[in-house]
Amino acid sequence: MSFADLHLHTRFSDGTYTPDELTAEARRLDLAALALTDHDTVEGCAPMAIACQAADIEFFSGTELTAELDGHELHFLGYFIDIHNQNLLSKIATFQVVRQNRVREMVARLNHLNIPLEASAVFALANCRSPGRPHVGRALVQAGFCANLDEAFDRFLKRHRPAWVPKFKMSAFEAIELIHRAGGLAVLAHPGLNRYDQAIPELAEAGLDGLECFHSKHSPENSQHYLRLAHECRLLVTGGSDCHGMSKGRPTIGSVRLPFHYVLSLKARAMELNPTPPAVAGPPQSP
Repeated sequence: MSFADLHLHTRFSDGTYTPDELTAEARRLDLAALALTDHDTVEGCAPMAIACQAADIEFFSGTELTAELDGHELHFLGYFIDIHNQNLLSKIATFQVVRQNRVREMVARLNHLNIPLEASAVFALANCRSPGRPHVGRALVQAGFCANLDEAFDRFLKRHRPAWVPKFKMSAFEAIELIHRAGGLAVLAHPGLNRYDQAIPELAEAGLDGLECFHSKHSPENSQHYLRLAHECRLLVTGGSDCHGMSKGRPTIGSVRLPFHYVLSLKARAMELNPTPPAVAGPPQSP
């Protein structure tokens, strides 16, 4: 049987692997298909597609967007998106500026705590357009202010900690529409972490395509629960490790192995919506 991992991050957002390194790990683990879902960017999709082609691994372009519904933070995975879609690129560019400003505000709060971290150090470490809290945490560790990433989050960066800054969030319905307008399928990521199951039927009614039933932080009971809910709401089933590379000491790629029949269902739905999907060729152009 073949397996896939459809929730992966690289250095183009808050992962530590390059697309080549991530693909090499996937090949070592004998994965047959991958999707790249970096936060608020599609920059890694073109190099990942090239790496996967060379490794004989099927590749799907994607991204992960942060949204909100009734005060609850939700994450949406967009699969089979057109990485050259100008509307998507324009929105992503805005999200990236917000992310950069959020980093500056977190650093300013740390400075008020007499921790002389500089924003330039965070941006240099991140070396991407979509920096986030993990980069601030890694910079704190690199500068010797914290022993590890867990300490950085526990002391400073978690919600209600002194350097925590709220994320920008579009509405959940805007996120679904944005993904659809880019030709993609919209999937609710790790619902077991969101703990807002009552919203899933409403989201399905609004056009949600799928549910990430299998995730590295879902228990087997969680996965079975969301499989039942996906069936009830007529949603596609996806799964992935949510791998961020070595940021927390060990990579999670391969910890979730999505059976390939779920991938075939995703591809069939994508083909129904877009019989001639755009090729992932070349880097996306700035809007």
